Amino acid sequence: MSSQENAEEITRSSKSNLALAFISLPKEKRRDMTGLYAFCRVVDDIADSPSSSREEKQAALDDWKRCVGEGFADEPALGAEVRRLIAKYEIPPGYFLEIIAGVEMDLDERVYPTFEDLRIYCHRVASAVGLASIEIFGYRNAGCRRYAMDLGLALQLTNIIRDVGQDSDNQRLYLPLEDMERFGYSREDLRQRLFNDKFQRLLEFEAARAISFYESAAAHLPAEDRHSMIAAEIMRHVYRRLLARMQAGGFRVFEKRYGLNKAAKLATVGGVLFSNLLNKLKSARVQQGAGG
Repeated sequence: MSSQENAEEITRSSKSNLALAFISLPKEKRRDMTGLYAFCRVVDDIADSPSSSREEKQAALDDWKRCVGEGFADEPALGAEVRRLIAKYEIPPGYFLEIIAGVEMDLDERVYPTFEDLRIYCHRVASAVGLASIEIFGYRNAGCRRYAMDLGLALQLTNIIRDVGQDSDNQRLYLPLEDMERFGYSREDLRQRLFNDKFQRLLEFEAARAISFYESAAAHLPAEDRHSMIAAEIMRHVYRRLLARMQAGGFRVFEKRYGLNKAAKLATVGGVLFSNLLNKLKSARVQQGAGG
């Protein structure tokens, strides 16, 4: 199986919302984003592997760090694909190393005393992915980087809210301790999956923070880059809708895994594509008027 075939298989089997957004991309960029996504999926799976020791996981991630810079015998299957993307789009290798560093943070049980501590983790596992992605999408305005960073934070915070029970079962806690203390909800409460008003207010607080990043991302998307960022915009709308669904449902995350059904996802994608088309037509009319 070639590197590309392997990447495509990983993407198909993931059934991720991110993979859904790729349908909006031209064939070549869709192929290349599949490679980037497969890299992210593979390194994340290393940390989540129940059959590997901590030492084995660290060794596998160390191999990936080496892969970013050079090829070697028996390297991971996608190593050459990662280096091809770096060379083709001049993606700073540091973005890939940041992603790996974020995954390394999951090798040990850790807590995040403040949001600023958690923000480092979110930047590595999400914003760095966004920064690498926009290099593939292509952009003209450097302000797009702020868009990618804020959107990454918003998406990761949404994931944290949705998966808080599952993460706790896996001895992972991503809610900042200062926030839990603020609402009087303890780590033992979380371990016991205690659902009460304190828990709901805590997650509403985290949701408000995520919403602020969704809004900041939208505000920082340069007008001239709206079309090239359409895949990212699909992600923004899908995950914002997912967050709204959790809010409307009262954050019953211990008893259900929130998601959008196929119809809701397709409606969201269609809405983004239609809005993008209207913006293109409007821009064309403005240019025609200026030219006339």
